[in-house]
Amino acid sequence: MGTVVSVSDVHKTYRQRRPAKDIRGTLRALLRPPVETVQALAGVTFGVDAAEIVACAGPNGAGKSTLIKVLTGLLVPDRGIIRSLGVNPTGDRARYVGRIGVVFGQRTELWWDQPISASFEWRRVVWNISQDTYGRMLPIVCRTLGLDETWNTLARELSLGQRMRADLGLALLHEPEILFLDEPTLGLDVLAKRSILRLLKQINREQGTTIFVTSHDMGDLEQLAARAILINRGRIAFDGSFQQLRRAHGSQRRITIESPVATPPAIDAAHLVESRGEFHTYQYDAQRTPIQALLDTFAISAPIVDVESHPVPIDDVFADIYEGWQSEARVRSVPSPSPDRTASAVPDGSRGERDRPD
Repeated sequence: MGTVVSVSDVHKTYRQRRPAKDIRGTLRALLRPPVETVQALAGVTFGVDAAEIVACAGPNGAGKSTLIKVLTGLLVPDRGIIRSLGVNPTGDRARYVGRIGVVFGQRTELWWDQPISASFEWRRVVWNISQDTYGRMLPIVCRTLGLDETWNTLARELSLGQRMRADLGLALLHEPEILFLDEPTLGLDVLAKRSILRLLKQINREQGTTIFVTSHDMGDLEQLAARAILINRGRIAFDGSFQQLRRAHGSQRRITIESPVATPPAIDAAHLVESRGEFHTYQYDAQRTPIQALLDTFAISAPIVDVESHPVPIDDVFADIYEGWQSEARVRSVPSPSPDRTASAVPDGSRGERDRPD
């Protein structure tokens, strides 16, 4: 299918005013405001193939939003090369934006004091969307995203979830070749999330739309994407499938045992996660401990009615990864005990860049 997005050694820094710690510092700041440089992207390199779904994740401040903004042409990188659909996103922006769709969870493109229908008609006229395309896509997005019930509602009267669905519908009207989504399920209920994820999979499968998505909802990302890119401190720390991500960070699983006991017994090589009535959930390493050994240990102390085993929730996997990154950052920030000792100043994420799957 070919590569549609190519990112090579991209850097982006911001200059931010540093808040004063006391009154004296505030007075000094009036004459010479303290400024610090924040490196949002530090040599990011990757590619995205046509019709691929890529999920980008990372802790707050990792550089996800900056990355999606340089990919959509909203920000110009300090250095590095970006080619998307064969063009420079900022150098040929007018032609580029007509071939992509963008949704930012914290912003809206709806006319605030106009009904949804007016925003959709405005998009059709200004973006010169053909009647054939508009007539084909409008019923699909309205039906799938549930826009019919709010079609004549003013944008300022919409709930957050209703606004998000309308913004996604706007982004899909012109059948974009690439869809960039930043927190697309923000504020949505379970049914709305399911509808959006189903629609994204459908347009990817049927129309070959390439999708690049960032989110803090890891469950959504795992359902949607086969490939994950993790960013830490402006660097790519992992690039591979969700299956590889789980394997790279252990083979932890959870087992829920139904048993008529109030106090669950201790099990070797497993720790109790929670106990609710007759259901007791443990976490263990499947590579080190056979599940039968856990059940045999449990059965010594209490009868077993039923058993269910499942992987650790992906949110917990990501939380463990982020926690590990924070611990490494704290260790690296500790000064060397000896001035003669030469420490290896390895930037955060560089290990992941060397070790990430090809």
